[in-house]
Amino acid sequence: MLRYNFTRVFKAKAIDRPFTFLRRAGFSENFASKVKNNRVNRLNLELLERLCACIGCTPNDFMEWKPDRNSSIPADHPLNELRRTEKLFDLTMALNSLPLSKLEEVEKLINEGKD
Repeated sequence: MLRYNFTRVFKAKAIDRPFTFLRRAGFSENFASKVKNNRVNRLNLELLERLCACIGCTPNDFMEWKPDRNSSIPADHPLNELRRTEKLFDLTMALNSLPLSKLEEVEKLINEGKD
């Protein structure tokens, strides 16, 4: 089943208070509440674009696909790119637990990778 997973993106972007973040970005209370609670089933393209622009992501970042038991999609099918794991959250927690000296090493590696 294909669905939105906004929580994943908020955690990855270190947005601790999604409702407040969205309200400050100009979204309505109703919309901000639905997004914060992952209760969005339909999203018009204008809102999706605004959401992506203010968070700095793509629509695919919000999408998640969990195949049904009877799914017969081949392993190389593009939908498989939308299968999500919790590795992103594990990485965030691991980074938060590193001492400052190790974080500086990680930052150096990241900066070297940008070149």
